[in-house]
Amino acid sequence: MKTKAIIADLSQQLEIPNFKPTRAAGLARLAHFAERTGDLYDRCRNYDLGPEHRANVSALSPWIRHRLITETEVLTATLDAHFFNTSERFVHEVFWRTYFKGWLEHHPTVWSAYQAGLLRQLKSAGKDRRLAANYAAAMAGETGIDGFDDWTKELLTTGYLHNHARMWFASIWIFTLGLPWELGADFFLRHLMDGDPASNTLAWRWVAGIQTKGRPYVARVSNISKFTDQRFSPLHQLNTKVEPLSEEADHQRHPLPNAATSAEIKGDYLLLVTEDDMQVEETLPHPHAAKIGALATTGRSLLPIGSIAQAFARDATRDACTGAQIIENEIWAADIIAACQTHNLKTVVTGYAPVGPVATKLVAMEPALQAEGIKLFQVRRAFDTVAWPHATKGFFAMKKGIPRVLEKLGLSYVQKRSR
Repeated sequence: MKTKAIIADLSQQLEIPNFKPTRAAGLARLAHFAERTGDLYDRCRNYDLGPEHRANVSALSPWIRHRLITETEVLTATLDAHFFNTSERFVHEVFWRTYFKGWLEHHPTVWSAYQAGLLRQLKSAGKDRRLAANYAAAMAGETGIDGFDDWTKELLTTGYLHNHARMWFASIWIFTLGLPWELGADFFLRHLMDGDPASNTLAWRWVAGIQTKGRPYVARVSNISKFTDQRFSPLHQLNTKVEPLSEEADHQRHPLPNAATSAEIKGDYLLLVTEDDMQVEETLPHPHAAKIGALATTGRSLLPIGSIAQAFARDATRDACTGAQIIENEIWAADIIAACQTHNLKTVVTGYAPVGPVATKLVAMEPALQAEGIKLFQVRRAFDTVAWPHATKGFFAMKKGIPRVLEKLGLSYVQKRSR
């Protein structure tokens, strides 16, 4: 069947993902979509058919971002359903998120530079009336640009956007509306259920022409019209004669930070569940003596976090913690020390936190834990340990390394064209 006919059929199928923030819901969505990770995904993934017609995309990102379900589980289901070459596009998409996390681990100053830039731009918006007005109009979906306003409202009401829509949105924000990219990245990070410091920051830098220097992504009417199945066509509304943005900073590559391995975990411990890895216990050698959860969602931004994104992170943590205490304070140390004292524990174990709000919280609390004789172990998954060394340059190097990564992780695959 020709792609056009498939799209016509998919656009008539009502499929609204159930973004329930539980592991069970994530596994159910994965089981539902696994058979579609082959040819259908390859041919139809770029089409944004609207929030009620998501049969062509997995919509798994909110669960993967919090590791309610893991990349390994997604890849296993995919390679059980299809040969590698048949599902290669989808496998690459799973590894894009891994690549971004690994790249930011190697270049952590990019995150701190983004945060500093965001603060500067927020201060500018507080002084510049025109910037403030345009910024407010963009966030309210009141620009008059066909498609853009619709995506804004979709983001605010669902906490999710198709990846292609995110690219168009960012390009229009930067090059047509002339708004600072940091403000747009912050807007996404505050409202996306899958809001992730690495994927979000680096994707916005890529659109701006900073990440891949001198090569911005330009939203065009023809592309939007085609891949929204004619739903939107912003004729004469887009600026397509753009100049890439630039930055003065030269972000040097750093070696990957040290992390604990599961073999280092001895004796009883307090398990700390965060929004960066809610299934870390599956990697540990023995069960926890006590469990506590902690939220760092407010650390995504200086501005209020969207209610949908905040609720997803909070309820996902509750699901992962099965009735345990959830810390919602800005400072975690006191609650964690109290939990250790209650259960007579001197060890806290958590999943390794990549660059972002959770990592910042862990660094801030460690001196207080040490003062009480409590050791903190951040356990990095084998998946990250094997994959992140391939994320030092562009994605091409990561893509070339994917077969070796799969083999090292014991994820068997057969490289044939079809089954």
